[in-house]
Amino acid sequence: MAKNTSLYFRIVEGRNLPAKDVSGTSDPYCIVKVDNEVVARTATVWKNLSPFWGEEYTLHLPMGFYSLSFHVMDEDTIGHDDVIGKITLSKEAIGSQAKGLDSWMNLTRVDPDEEVQGEIHLSLELLKDTEKISLRCQVIEARDLAPRDISGTSDPFTRVIFNNHSAETSIIKKTRFPHWGETLELELDPEELSEEGTVTVEVWDWDMVGKNDFLGKVEIPFACLHKTPSLESWFRLLPLGNNEVDAGGKLGALRLKVRLVEDRILPSVYYQPLIHLLVESVISPTEVEDSSALTMLEEVNTVESRQDVAMTLVKIYLGQGLVVPFLDYLNTREVNNTTDPNTLFRSNSLASKAMEQFMKAVGMLYLHEVLKPIINRIFDEKKYIELDPCKIDLNRTRRISFKGAVSEAEVRDSSVEMLQSYLTSIIESIVGSVDQCPPVMRVAFKQLHKRVEEQFAEPENEDVKYLAISGFFFLRFFAPAILTPKLFQLRDQHADTRTSRTLLLLAKALQSVGNLGLQLGHGKEQWMAPLHPIILRSVASVKDFLDKLIDIDHDIVSEVPQRAVFMPSVTVKEGYLHKHKAEGPQLLSRFAFKKRYFWLTSETLSYAKTADWQVRSSIPILCVCAVERVDENAFQQQNVMQVITQDHDGQLHTMYIQCKNVNELNQWLSAIRKVSIYNERMLPSFHPGAHRSGKWTCCLQADRAVIGCSRTHSAVTLGDWSDPLDPDVETQTIFKQLLQGRDKLRKKYVEMPDADQTSSNREPINSDIHPDGAECNVQLMKPGQSVAARLLVVIEDLEQAHATFQCREKEAGASVILNP
Repeated sequence: MAKNTSLYFRIVEGRNLPAKDVSGTSDPYCIVKVDNEVVARTATVWKNLSPFWGEEYTLHLPMGFYSLSFHVMDEDTIGHDDVIGKITLSKEAIGSQAKGLDSWMNLTRVDPDEEVQGEIHLSLELLKDTEKISLRCQVIEARDLAPRDISGTSDPFTRVIFNNHSAETSIIKKTRFPHWGETLELELDPEELSEEGTVTVEVWDWDMVGKNDFLGKVEIPFACLHKTPSLESWFRLLPLGNNEVDAGGKLGALRLKVRLVEDRILPSVYYQPLIHLLVESVISPTEVEDSSALTMLEEVNTVESRQDVAMTLVKIYLGQGLVVPFLDYLNTREVNNTTDPNTLFRSNSLASKAMEQFMKAVGMLYLHEVLKPIINRIFDEKKYIELDPCKIDLNRTRRISFKGAVSEAEVRDSSVEMLQSYLTSIIESIVGSVDQCPPVMRVAFKQLHKRVEEQFAEPENEDVKYLAISGFFFLRFFAPAILTPKLFQLRDQHADTRTSRTLLLLAKALQSVGNLGLQLGHGKEQWMAPLHPIILRSVASVKDFLDKLIDIDHDIVSEVPQRAVFMPSVTVKEGYLHKHKAEGPQLLSRFAFKKRYFWLTSETLSYAKTADWQVRSSIPILCVCAVERVDENAFQQQNVMQVITQDHDGQLHTMYIQCKNVNELNQWLSAIRKVSIYNERMLPSFHPGAHRSGKWTCCLQADRAVIGCSRTHSAVTLGDWSDPLDPDVETQTIFKQLLQGRDKLRKKYVEMPDADQTSSNREPINSDIHPDGAECNVQLMKPGQSVAARLLVVIEDLEQAHATFQCREKEAGASVILNP
């Protein structure tokens, strides 16, 4: 039974941050670390002590983790960035809240003694003979120690302490992966054997000037050595102690949303009955008004989890090749149960959320193709645009003419002209993108169009079939992407205040286009009126676009595999990176990396001099056996990763690639890991350094082929719309949701009411005649009871399977955990 750990966190905003700049403000950003490894960096919010970020991340950590920390920094263009404060949350603290954490938390000061990381390999043995008693500690090696020196390394040594006895290893210079292989022995007095003390192993960074820096410690109860005289293991290094001080809010606070989901994933065969019921729900010939496993799931689904459940269902049905029938089933129920066309899909129902998540899952690459050029233009031009007379600030405008001061009318006229130009470009790009839109998306919209047309066939409802599609396409897909392009990965940074206002006005205008201009003039924002003509002129072309969009053969989807969100022919990720020249190790680091354009598909990682270069070099994804970060001191460069491949002869080859920032680094790491996640020959360890000058820069060993000194993280990935499908994980999510609503389902569908209650709404399930002629007693069944009974059996079987596997795990792993 596999373990799956997912960590969801959203950095919402900050408040009352201290001023770090001479201007009396700060330029704050957040660095997010999991076990002291940077996994994300927010955008910088310039000159703001109460910044809003709104950035959210999902991190998949199959091996688990210990702590999550948020460091707030002040960006400086000259010199090092200033540390403002941090918030650290233990895994236990996050996991103790079933619905997750959502609150303001005060920042604490950053204490270097708390910023420890890594593990140490020790062997301890208690020796007793007639002549002496001694504690023997073999200090073998350590890995992933915190860098304490300016070179990005440390000079570590180890000290073993028990009572008043201590001994130290030698110092190993300039490494975070020291190999000691030394044995330290402490002679003990006989009376010390009965003491309930603690054996402490401390790791320190030696400094020639000033005091040594603390790197972490391990504490082992002496009583453990009585039970297990010889003990050998890797131990996690712990901080000196929790000395974090709240500081009374003087360092400001962050509003965070954090949720931890831990699951044990059963073998695939156990989930097949539930998959079968879900598939049966959408391909069964019964009427959609009848109860099914899918409708019962919707009944027990909570508002808080609806989006997650919708995304999970979309991926399950994508995996089954049934995403179009699934969406059609939900949409048909929604349409049939709607009497007022003005309210159609206006709620956040499961159908609405499923359509939203479906568009993100299959249409994000398409959205990037359509919107990215115009979004980049808006960011590059940084025009001051404002239509609301209450918000026009003449001091923020540039001179538009040489006639004198700029008037409000001139600002408004210039703003209208620019907005019309931007909006025209957006609409033209969208209505000209029929062939770029994924076929499965077009077929889903065709089915939706058909259901709405059948339900609202009256002439006065002619536009409803268009509004149903445009409501999703424009209002829930393109408009949100224009409003917050960073959250759709269209930009690396949030928009500044000026650009953000432009994007907001464009998003409002595009929403009016999506509403076919039907609500123009009825809102409070009458100052948007100058854009009404271009919006109304666009309606005809939008309708024509929607007609062309759904003009597609339904069978074309069956010809396109849906088992992966990204197809072999589709580029998952691309862009300029810097590749290390392996043939020139004598070059200075800054000259050793050459700019290349990279493409990643599910089959190859390829690169060339430019995006339009005809000759490409390629690496088969099947040959990838590790994708990892590289220590800064390897090349004196930040944000470097390595792709390790294995050829047919078993030889390992490493390509070093530099990214422009830590977010790009994490995105590329995650993307390559996802496409190679099912490779068979993944490495358990790697070298985070480089082999230069006859030795590894990480562990200082000379042999190029020596086994790696750090554990690989190949299964640690960032969650996003391009995630590969994992049916077992997704079905486990649905099972958990059903398990929580089991009692509700049993009460509604299975438990029979009191005998004196009416039974007019029940269905007979048996009125057979026995062979002897006697008629059976008629048993009545609630509507949907047979499906509910089957569903409850599946839930109980899965619950029992989990319990059985957990018992086996406990029996197999019954051992003392010395250092959690």
